[in-house]
Amino acid sequence: RKRVTRYAMNANKLRAWLPLLLSLSMFLGILLGYRLRGNIPSRSGMFRSAASTPMQEVMELVRNRYVDRIDPDTIAEDAITALLDRLDPHSVFIPARELMAVNEDLSGEFEGIGVEFNVFDDTAHVLFVIKDGPSEKAGLLTGDRFLKVEDSVVAGRGIDSDGIRSLLRGPGGSKVNVTLLRGDRPVEVAITRGRIPLNALDAAYMLTPTTGYIRLGKFSETCYEEFMAALEGLLEKGMKELVLDLRDNGGGILDEAVEIADEFLSGNRMIVYTEGEHIPRREYTCRRNGLFETGRLVLLLDEASASASEVLAGALQDWDRATVIGRRSFGKGLVQEQYDLSDGSALRLTVARYYTPLGRSIQKPYSEGSEKYDGEILDRLHNGGLTRPDTAGRKGEPSFVTTGGKTVYGGGGISPDIFVPIDSVLRDTVFNPLYEKNTIGRFAYRYFVSNRAYFERYPDPAAFERGYKVGDEVVNGLRTFAERDSVPLSLPDAGSRERLKLRIKALLARQMWRSDGYYEVLNREDRVVRRALQEMGGRAPKE
Repeated sequence: RKRVTRYAMNANKLRAWLPLLLSLSMFLGILLGYRLRGNIPSRSGMFRSAASTPMQEVMELVRNRYVDRIDPDTIAEDAITALLDRLDPHSVFIPARELMAVNEDLSGEFEGIGVEFNVFDDTAHVLFVIKDGPSEKAGLLTGDRFLKVEDSVVAGRGIDSDGIRSLLRGPGGSKVNVTLLRGDRPVEVAITRGRIPLNALDAAYMLTPTTGYIRLGKFSETCYEEFMAALEGLLEKGMKELVLDLRDNGGGILDEAVEIADEFLSGNRMIVYTEGEHIPRREYTCRRNGLFETGRLVLLLDEASASASEVLAGALQDWDRATVIGRRSFGKGLVQEQYDLSDGSALRLTVARYYTPLGRSIQKPYSEGSEKYDGEILDRLHNGGLTRPDTAGRKGEPSFVTTGGKTVYGGGGISPDIFVPIDSVLRDTVFNPLYEKNTIGRFAYRYFVSNRAYFERYPDPAAFERGYKVGDEVVNGLRTFAERDSVPLSLPDAGSRERLKLRIKALLARQMWRSDGYYEVLNREDRVVRRALQEMGGRAPKE
């Protein structure tokens, strides 16, 4: 009976408290529901996340309480960018919409149709058809113009290059139907997409019977493989000395630069080492016999050579393996790792500094902000750093001495052993308008298309360089073309006219052989290449 009585008393108490418990449960459920929907921001209380930070709370308040409608993704990207700007110039956030293009550039390939094109006069023109690529197999020609891609009309609709590219690209093996204008008649073509290389190597050929030349444009995943194929080919042609051109090479994958350095350095020499606050020291050393450990080597640098280019140049300079010619490099000594994020975006975060074998960090200062950092190259131009040796301006920076007795510097790029000022043609204001509107490029393309049969007589860039002369009638044609483009062309002296002829000739060679032809023509009068040949003791190209 006591047990029954106690149960009845407990039941009576429960019935008394039941309305209050139900009300409390409903209130808590409603509160929890609103919190899960993000409608009741709170800085305190039992529902505050233990992992919450002021940044997360501010983002939540802005998202849910701001006076105007906002795009949360845009605000988040801006916040991340602002945070990274406080760290260093090379830690970057890559939105999901841009990640594919960024990764393609480093991977060295993409899936598409295999043409190079540009939009002129509201129409996409085929500038070059990649040899053995999908478009060549489908019969596309330089000079074709895109009218339609599938059912989308692309001519005369204000579409830009990105819009055309998005329509043409797709999974390998898939088909895309295009309508082209060839001459004055439409042509319908079905193209089966495939893998298209994004070459890291710009050019490789013999400058003289014994001197080879290789120009690397970037350090992508295919860089070492392309470099080795070129190096072996030049050795088969009798190469004894090599000019390695890293000008305008902004870097890329560190391991690719290490692999290439290993081909020049003997033994188990250190190539580079990296170290960061959370990254232990890692040393990269030679692991095998190199293919070119003893031949004469000259390396070309300029103010746009950065990152992996500086790793390679620093290793070869520290070991007295190469003579560095040109101008002081950019000065990027930070190592980034890429981390994929949950929404498809990525963070490329600086995790370490790299150091040359002598212990040089060549990272230039960035404490004064990104604007000052990005404008440092322009400062060099204004203060004479690109027209005269600027080693004197490196006082206060750490100096090192190589085993050969050469003084080298850290703290702001790699200074060349032999300085060559910037080419006057690059600073010539006469030509600036021609490049700003791509007037000269469009003229060269149209001139080539109109005279294709004549230019196809030349079997290779060397024959073209020797045999073709740009006449005054071509320069006058450019002048007329430029006037229609609202670009006045003034040639104050014979030197300006000859420099312009050289540029036209190089662009025409590019129409046939892409960058291989372009550089083989342009290098004949390139003062840095000529200085390299002089250093080798070889005969420089004729004046």
